[in-house]
Amino acid sequence: MRTALIVVAVLAAVAVLAAVSYQPTVNAWRKQNMPKWRTADVTQGDIIAVVNATGSVKPVLQVSVGSFVSGPILELYCEFNQEVKKNELLAKIDPRIYQAQVDSAQANLLTRHADVKRVEAQLAQARRDEKRANDLKAEDTNFIAQAEIDRVTYGRMSLEAQLDLAKASVDQARSQLKQSQANLDYCEIKSPVDGMVINRKIDPGQTLAAQFQTPELFIVAPDMRKKMHVHASVDEADIGLINVAKQRKLPVSFTVDAYDQLFHGVVEEIRLSSTTTQNVVTYPVVVAASNTDLKLLPGMTANISFEVDRAEKVLKIPNSALRFFPNPQHVRKEDKPLVEGKAAQDEEEKQVADETLSAADRAQARAARNRRHVWVVENFQLRAVEVVIGLSDSKYSQLVSGDLKVGDKLVIGVQQAIAGWGS
Repeated sequence: MRTALIVVAVLAAVAVLAAVSYQPTVNAWRKQNMPKWRTADVTQGDIIAVVNATGSVKPVLQVSVGSFVSGPILELYCEFNQEVKKNELLAKIDPRIYQAQVDSAQANLLTRHADVKRVEAQLAQARRDEKRANDLKAEDTNFIAQAEIDRVTYGRMSLEAQLDLAKASVDQARSQLKQSQANLDYCEIKSPVDGMVINRKIDPGQTLAAQFQTPELFIVAPDMRKKMHVHASVDEADIGLINVAKQRKLPVSFTVDAYDQLFHGVVEEIRLSSTTTQNVVTYPVVVAASNTDLKLLPGMTANISFEVDRAEKVLKIPNSALRFFPNPQHVRKEDKPLVEGKAAQDEEEKQVADETLSAADRAQARAARNRRHVWVVENFQLRAVEVVIGLSDSKYSQLVSGDLKVGDKLVIGVQQAIAGWGS
């Protein structure tokens, strides 16, 4: 009997000991075998939202310099990349043909002037003849016949008409001289603006044929040291943000492959001439940037970031925490519906219903998509924390609301998976 009591007492003691040590043992086992989570902290700081695009560097203005006259290129006075002033001589076409035309026009003008003098002399003689005839008739009507009076009268009128014609010929000859002189002047190709020669398309000795089409000889870009343009194509989904950024005069930053340097500019123009490529609509956006050191050259490819909004001193959630989706067996019971298909099913039903929503309801539904979940470790399991996010950059998103504070560790992945826990 006494032995039985001792056995019962020992068994009871063992049971009590086992009950006391069970939970710590289970916790120790769970801790030892749980995944090693990769975590990131909730921080505080600034978030700058940007829209990225690619573009091409171009001069603000490109002036094509051509030729109005034809002929061989006699001299070239500028080279590539040379800075020129307005009316500076760039090239000269052989002027001999046009000089001959000027000489011929000058001689023709002198001939017409001489013809005017000849007609004026004849007209003066005709007027004197008419006066004498009228004086004789006034003395005695029998001194001269009426036919003679008519002859001298109409002769005078004919010479007056000839004088008008001769004077008109003088004007015509003068115009021909001006035209010939203009063609001669066109033999000197001059720069119409101050700028830099970014392209030269002729060589000495080359013959121009301007009668077929106006040849392009030079391209001169003015004010390249003052300002350059970057032409970007922005998706229609982002053009509203760019328009707001332009109104707020938010900065634009960009890089080019030639330099490890960040360049800055501002949105100068949003053009309305949209382009559709494979059902994707884009709008041209012009960014103005300073170029005092002439590092930005025409044709360079620019990788552009348009600042569209900014939030200062806000809580920031790592974007990797928003992308993390846990294995259901790692999640506490209350949050399992979020990862076991219920949430995905609800989302699918929501998308189907989205097709029947009004525009206002659809906009409200899209705004609700900013509600997300992040995960924290609690009692060896993962607990979901619902958050509402705002602005985002490449690494962080703004925490608008949610039960988080600076320093909270959010799960972003698994360092090592243990058998039995999944991956």
